[in-house]
Amino acid sequence: MSVDMRVASPKDAAPLLLAWYDAHARTLPWRTPPGDTTPPDPYRVWLSEIMLQQTTVAAVGPYFAKFVARWPTVAALAAADEAELMAAWAGLGYYARARNLIACARAVVDEHGGRFPDTEAGLRSLPGLGAYTAAAVAAIAFGRRAVVVDANVERVTTRLFALAEPLPAARPRIRALADTITPDARAGDFAQAMMDLGSSICTTRKPRCLLCPLAGPCEARAEGDPEIYPVKPAKKAKPHRRGIAYWLQADGAVLLVRRPDKGLLGGMRALPGGDWGELLEAAPPVDAQWRAIGTVEHVFTHFSLSLDILAATLPVRPAIDVSDRLWWPIAEIEQAGLPKLYARAAALGCAFPREVLPV
Repeated sequence: MSVDMRVASPKDAAPLLLAWYDAHARTLPWRTPPGDTTPPDPYRVWLSEIMLQQTTVAAVGPYFAKFVARWPTVAALAAADEAELMAAWAGLGYYARARNLIACARAVVDEHGGRFPDTEAGLRSLPGLGAYTAAAVAAIAFGRRAVVVDANVERVTTRLFALAEPLPAARPRIRALADTITPDARAGDFAQAMMDLGSSICTTRKPRCLLCPLAGPCEARAEGDPEIYPVKPAKKAKPHRRGIAYWLQADGAVLLVRRPDKGLLGGMRALPGGDWGELLEAAPPVDAQWRAIGTVEHVFTHFSLSLDILAATLPVRPAIDVSDRLWWPIAEIEQAGLPKLYARAAALGCAFPREVLPV
């Protein structure tokens, strides 16, 4: 039965939205289209959800294709070499996700016989699955009724109900309101429909209200200014840090290190250097004729960074006596899987003269 948009309330959203989704669902490599009776692959659903955290669909697409081609099952991923997985992840950012990815895959294989739990509670027990991801996988992969709330769903829900309470305090209320409109049937399609609506119609700026299937019951549209929702607190200025990284080359190779597993860029290959703080304090890896070759600016979630790059060339490679360092061919530096910060630093290093410079 259709819903009359002229008298619809926010709680009538599900049938309107599902009808729109049936006609306008995005085609995505990890998604089962509406009406397709093929059971979703929980591995692909889970992998896509982890990759999509804080990352756009456009950016995730090539990485998802590369991962499922290289590791087509959760068992294959569980058996992956961690360094290779981290290198394959390079460029997606938020590298704790990659560490949790392999930890979760191994937990599924070792503790659940290679099958993902099919409930929210079971999924929450896995490494790296918070409330959102567990709900998304439960709904999309297993058809469970689950309340799935990401940034797109937050925006749609706050506008639908004209929720004036600012973020982040409003999040419990947003989830409660989303719960009131989540249907018992087709919960996975409903969650994906909300995401698609927020991505393509109910956008942050200039929402396309005339094309929106929820225009009738939307209270923010009735008020006349949906862009004010969700209400956000004033932004705080990010602190600024400084650091040093060293480009040490010899015999056509550069010295790389593996960062500690915990912390920013944990487990990733990088250039040698110290911690990032207010002062530039980082001892070089060896005594050499170091020269400043540039500074890389980078913005993390909680701070910005200026990373000064110093370079030196040696006639022969010094012996390496620690396991977290290795010499990497400069001609193959793009295959090292460096995160963006150090990839940009390496671009400066690659332009540094290969011959030993006079003192």
